[in-house]
Amino acid sequence: MTAFRASLTEFDIRRLIKATDADDRASAAHKLCRSMERAPLTAEDREAAQKILRVMATDAAEMVRRAMAVTLKASDLIPHDVARRLAADVDSVALPIIGFSPVFTDDDLIEIVRAGSAVRQVAIAARPKVSRDLASALASDGCEAAVRTLASNDNADLSETAMGIAIDRFGDSAEVVAALAYRQVLPLSVTERLVDLASEAVREHLVTRHAVAPETAIRLARFARERATVDLVDEAASNADLPAFVAQLNARKVLSPSLMLRALARGQMALFEHGLAELAQTPHHRAWLMVHDAGPLGLKAIYDRAGLPPRLFHAIRAGVDTWRALQAEGIDTSGDEFRQKMLERFLTQRPNAPRDDLAYLMERLDHAPAQVSARSAA
Repeated sequence: MTAFRASLTEFDIRRLIKATDADDRASAAHKLCRSMERAPLTAEDREAAQKILRVMATDAAEMVRRAMAVTLKASDLIPHDVARRLAADVDSVALPIIGFSPVFTDDDLIEIVRAGSAVRQVAIAARPKVSRDLASALASDGCEAAVRTLASNDNADLSETAMGIAIDRFGDSAEVVAALAYRQVLPLSVTERLVDLASEAVREHLVTRHAVAPETAIRLARFARERATVDLVDEAASNADLPAFVAQLNARKVLSPSLMLRALARGQMALFEHGLAELAQTPHHRAWLMVHDAGPLGLKAIYDRAGLPPRLFHAIRAGVDTWRALQAEGIDTSGDEFRQKMLERFLTQRPNAPRDDLAYLMERLDHAPAQVSARSAA
């Protein structure tokens, strides 16, 4: 008699099969499963053990089936048909097996993913090893939590295509974007897409940890400078010598069309006017007249003289019109509340502006000043 058979006493088996108390059967199941897992098994022993496991899998008591699932979750002893049966059981029984069992095929797991249970998708995404085909199925059909878990699992074989699908589906989820960004290896195309979606901290990680194209690094640096400039004007516009400030920006070659659009969309009309005057090399009062008092062609004339690109004019026109409409409503154009309303109304027009500029403005909209939010709530 082998050590395995010796450990399976008639008492244990009788207790498992005949005991009326579920606690007793669960205790017997745990003991038997632990003995099976630890003992060296001959082919005959393995066949006998699997017969016992089939009995456990049909036990009416959930706690008996769970005892088996938890004890043997990572074991190859469980027969394939029993594993599939347990995977179709209640979550407390199914999840340990789904999350660890090596006896499942990719087809088995993909079938579970496509059945749509979020908690089971997450369990599969966190498995110790996720094949490329399974990872692709999760990226395509998994819920957000499952895709985030998959992206966080460096033992998941995520292809470039699967990462792209995950970004297409959940690019607006900061958690999914961050999980992808912190993977050990990222294709260049994925890094480039994540850079445009990530928060500042994650973006910095991407640029320093992963390769990005030189033009992307330059664009990000320019984006950061322009945002910092507009934010500085937000804080200091009331006290600064704006003409001198704008002249300094132009001398540093950062008085760009993008900066002009962003400033206007956030209600900084004075900065926009002085920027036009500086670029067009004309006095501010003349630039003001061209923007506000020279009819529909005045803005276009000063815009062209300033050398700004034609592709941005319609967005600039929308910004000026929005500013005038709000001013006509009697709102104080110097306050934070006006700037927030200006930004909201400008964005609702879906202006034909570059993606980077719209991303910046949406970010600013998401970070409304606390006092404005409080007033809106009231």
